[in-house]
Amino acid sequence: MGLQVGMVGVGSFAQGFIPLFKAHPRVDRVVLCDLDADKLAANAERHGIADTLPSLDALCDSELDAAVIITQNWLHAPQAAQALRAGKHVWSAVPAGISVQEVEQLVGAAAAGDRIYMLAETSYYYPAVLYCRDRYRRGDFGRIVYGEGEYYHDFDHGLYDVMKWRGGEHWRQFAGGPPMHYPTHSTSQIVSITSAHMTRVSCLGFVDDHEDGIFGADANRWHNPFSNESALFEMSDGSACRINEFRRVGHPGAVRMTLFGTQASFEENKAGARWLGRDRDATVDLTDLLTCTGVPAQGPGAAGPTAGLEALTADDGTHRSASAVHPVHRLPPQFAGLPNGHNGSHQFLVDDFVRACTEGKLPPNHAWAAARYTVPGIVAHESARRGGEQLAVPDFGDPPAEAAHLDLDID
Repeated sequence: MGLQVGMVGVGSFAQGFIPLFKAHPRVDRVVLCDLDADKLAANAERHGIADTLPSLDALCDSELDAAVIITQNWLHAPQAAQALRAGKHVWSAVPAGISVQEVEQLVGAAAAGDRIYMLAETSYYYPAVLYCRDRYRRGDFGRIVYGEGEYYHDFDHGLYDVMKWRGGEHWRQFAGGPPMHYPTHSTSQIVSITSAHMTRVSCLGFVDDHEDGIFGADANRWHNPFSNESALFEMSDGSACRINEFRRVGHPGAVRMTLFGTQASFEENKAGARWLGRDRDATVDLTDLLTCTGVPAQGPGAAGPTAGLEALTADDGTHRSASAVHPVHRLPPQFAGLPNGHNGSHQFLVDDFVRACTEGKLPPNHAWAAARYTVPGIVAHESARRGGEQLAVPDFGDPPAEAAHLDLDID
């Protein structure tokens, strides 16, 4: 029998995932769940789904196997922990939580039972990350010296609408959240490549003075004055890592990373991506290889049933199809022609979760990895509040040694 999935929250972000869960060959049933009855009914009609539930509580009391949580970010951790304790598998939008205590409780809930937790972190599947993870595993970097991860998203690039959607009439209370409370697009790039984790941090914040008044000591529920935060981390492998989270910046926007090793390096910026070594004449231009073009993928397996995989494409370059390094050949053929997004990640996020649940194996971005993506940012913001004081980053360890991991041909 296949998986029975409840989609918790049917807002704009859920629209790209409902069709994928519905189409997956190992999913027998999709149920929609939302507190807004009118929105719930409209989405059930739009997606041709007969079954709905009015709340997460109702889902936890149901026979459903899994909860897909796509709600406001400050609700993710408590809702995920509730569903895990109720015996449900959990797929959660980012971030995993917004306090160290929340994340600790989430990891505890995942460890206490036999249910799967997966954080829907898109950067894990970004082309540059796939490429560098493969080169790192082969030893091509040597030892890592220094890494950079950055997420640049100015408020003028749609964030006002997002915050109004999430927060309703009181959206200003939530709009000025600490940028480092949403760090996983950046941190996951470095951590998922090297498997090292952050151990100490010093962070500085940029005090915002924009006329919209979103950021300030009395402007939001976090009393947060910073629209931009930059953190320098010490890593468990002896390297250093810089993370930038900017929400007020004259830039078209980006999620990207750079990684320097003793033998070779990878650099990514607006001009493109390069593999570099000591030989100046041996630089390799990777821009075409790693670009998600919005047209059929041309990489390994492109002759398979998903060779014609197309995607939604947005003008800002965020929502694109697969790149040549994405192993689209391992996706269900039922996904061909369905939406993808965030640089080819959406379809893998759904497939890996469903496969993990049905095979009883840990997926990528499991609870312990999610903690290592999320907690460093929370501590970094506290450092910024203290003027850059260096603070220790708690670590909740690795998953149980006996846990089986999903066997993936991901890169």
